[in-house]
Amino acid sequence: MHELSIALSIVEGAGEEAARRGGKVSVVHLRLGQLSGVVKDALLFSYDLACEGTLLEGSRLMIEEEPVVVFCPECAAERALASIQSFRCPVCGALTPDVVRGRELELVALELTYEQHAASATPATTD
Repeated sequence: MHELSIALSIVEGAGEEAARRGGKVSVVHLRLGQLSGVVKDALLFSYDLACEGTLLEGSRLMIEEEPVVVFCPECAAERALASIQSFRCPVCGALTPDVVRGRELELVALELTYEQHAASATPATTD
């Protein structure tokens, strides 16, 4: 299951960025293409495991799934495939081997929270 190594990399990178910015990660946003070779459910499960005992423990992984988009040479346009089982233009039926989008595995955003430190107040005393 290579999703665990991917999850560990996400946790490591997000943790470094959060530490650099002085915050705590609450949500990681990821873009995942249908042709990325990554199983969404396995990645979500692996993410929870990878976060255990780290600064990201308790954070959520939000995955935006990207459809496969190809360039149709007949239509001279980008088209989203109806199914990854057939690389034919859904409009004209031409073979469309030129993949434009759909292979992504991209960390797109982090939501961070910041602890606010209360100013320590020393009570005034009167003698």
